[in-house]
Amino acid sequence: MSSTQAPIASSELANLWMAYQERTMILRITEHFLEHAEEEGKQLLQTLSNNATKNIETISNILHQEGAVIPNGFTESDVRKSVPRLFDFYYDIMYLHMMTKVEMNLYALFTGMSYRKDIKDFFISLTAEALALNGEATQFLLEKGILVRPPYVTMPQEVNFVKNQEYMGGLNWFSDKRVLNTVEVSLIHHAIETNLVGMKLMMGFAQVSTNKEVQAYFVDGMKLSKKIEVKLGEFLRDIYIEPPATHSGRATTSKTAPFSEKLMMYNTSLLTSFGLGSNALGGAFSLRSDLPATMAVLMKDIYDFAQSGGKIMIKNGWMEEPPQMEDRDQLTK
Repeated sequence: MSSTQAPIASSELANLWMAYQERTMILRITEHFLEHAEEEGKQLLQTLSNNATKNIETISNILHQEGAVIPNGFTESDVRKSVPRLFDFYYDIMYLHMMTKVEMNLYALFTGMSYRKDIKDFFISLTAEALALNGEATQFLLEKGILVRPPYVTMPQEVNFVKNQEYMGGLNWFSDKRVLNTVEVSLIHHAIETNLVGMKLMMGFAQVSTNKEVQAYFVDGMKLSKKIEVKLGEFLRDIYIEPPATHSGRATTSKTAPFSEKLMMYNTSLLTSFGLGSNALGGAFSLRSDLPATMAVLMKDIYDFAQSGGKIMIKNGWMEEPPQMEDRDQLTK
């Protein structure tokens, strides 16, 4: 660190620590995917792996220069080589597409929480990498007929303003509900799309887990993803739009875990946190009252699921503790 450069702040340390956890997890998962990847999608996965390797080295160097311990994250012990593939039909690219969505949000947030120029620039580069890969994955999945586009709509010909309070109605069974607007449809489509990919991930994790409590947790995750898809899908079906679905990306029949229980639980925890944020966003930007009400119920279910997962991770010693602030009460005793 330069003698004129400020030490990293608590938020920057926290964000580097969280990025290290996510990047090392991605590297381990990509190792399994690359071992079984179809040739057409292999370059995308290799780019993801190369980016993660480079990012991990950058974080390690920053922490080393600051005199901070390097986190454990996820290591070679968290992935098993030469085991049967757990997912097929381009699920690896579907997973990449979903995780880059998580990363775009996560690293953009970290950018805004960073103040030292080198760290801010680092998170800007991570955001750019996620954006670029997500764009490539989107195009790939569209060309393969795997990704379902959101519904089309007639283009508006004039500007309108909301004229009465009934626009925000929806909970009254005895009154007509207005048709969903495009903002609401886009948020529903996004939530269903990500939950379908998440549900397939839970299927795979559930069938290879050897810990009965963890296996039951992943089964609960499958059921929760299905519940979200069904509940939100009803809003689209009410206006004669079919929710997104895909025939690709299923779990195989393998019962051999390519990943450690710790890694699978962390991946689930990360996606659950993303799900909480997405539902909060959906509720905040939806003006028809029945949609935020449904989102709120689902958020409670997602939160309870996240809490249960946290307890399992702590019980089994799988939750690495983030850096702590100084305990001044203890230090002054």
